[in-house]
Amino acid sequence: MRVVIAPDSFKGSLTAAEVCAAIENGVLRALPHAEVARVPMADGGEGTLDCVGAATGGREITLTVGGPMGRPVDARYLLSADGTSAVVELAAASGLPLVEPGEVDALRADTTGTGELIADAVRRGAREVLVCIGGSASTDGGTGLMRALGARFLDADGAELPPGGGALTELARIDLDGLGDEVRGTRFRIACDVTNPLVGPEGAAAVFGPQKGATADQVRRLDEGLTRFADVLDRQFGVRVHDLPGAGAAGGTCGGMLAVLDAEAVSGCELVADTVGLARQLDGAELVFTGEGRVDRQSAGGKVVSLVARLAAERGIPVVALAGQLVPPLDDLHALGLTAAFSIADGPRPLADMTVSAAELLSGAAEQIVRLRVG
Repeated sequence: MRVVIAPDSFKGSLTAAEVCAAIENGVLRALPHAEVARVPMADGGEGTLDCVGAATGGREITLTVGGPMGRPVDARYLLSADGTSAVVELAAASGLPLVEPGEVDALRADTTGTGELIADAVRRGAREVLVCIGGSASTDGGTGLMRALGARFLDADGAELPPGGGALTELARIDLDGLGDEVRGTRFRIACDVTNPLVGPEGAAAVFGPQKGATADQVRRLDEGLTRFADVLDRQFGVRVHDLPGAGAAGGTCGGMLAVLDAEAVSGCELVADTVGLARQLDGAELVFTGEGRVDRQSAGGKVVSLVARLAAERGIPVVALAGQLVPPLDDLHALGLTAAFSIADGPRPLADMTVSAAELLSGAAEQIVRLRVG
């Protein structure tokens, strides 16, 4: 039997590669001579750099950059072997876990560190940069990122605005004179897996602001700031991103990059699948495992589980999802081709215990599923 294992990470517990190893252990306990293909996946957010690096090689570059609250942090990005392209994870420099409990300030958090990673990659010769924008700590429209590349965000008096989305209510003009030729000549792609618009009740501030510590009053101010930002983008560059699906990703970073850097938004999940050759790996498979920390109705919306299910179903291969938490109904996933889904929990357990024991539980669940398949 050929078995393909193509999961996302179990965030806070196991990387996608570690999930693959755990499931493989269970498969081989049930079927020692199985041919197993490990294909760690990601949806364009955290973990994408590792998946792409494992598939294509390249060199990790580590820098000290400004974190989301301005405090220095060490962050890494991937430079291709030939130095012409780079993969940057926003979460590495501007992610929510980098904000200490005592320094939460939703109005001031920004994406400067991510821009510093990009600027370094461009200086080294990268002319194609993939920016993976999951896990943002800020709602600044990507202005910190673009400021690090040479853009200036000015008020009505021509003074430069301070960092953060809260200051965007005073935005009057964007000055791109400092954007060098190297940056202008770089192709930017954004790996994005959400469809939220920039502003409004489903926008970046309203939906994701509270997750980043924003109070109700701060959410309103951030939404006003992003609206002002979008108005200026429309007036200066002729690009309307107010209600553009996906523009609200990463606190509006997607919308800002689309308008200012002429970036292209791509499905992170599909991009990773193409990079790691998932379709090719599925050839000849008789069983496919996928999974993520939580499988629910949202998993059908462009997540790893939904893509793997669809590709496997197109080839007539049974596909099983394993998850730390399973939240039905899963009708949408089954319609895409998912054969079955199982929680790895073996009984009532505290979350902390589940997290520590995830590898063991994955192995046990995979073993029982394979025994059913070959029995």
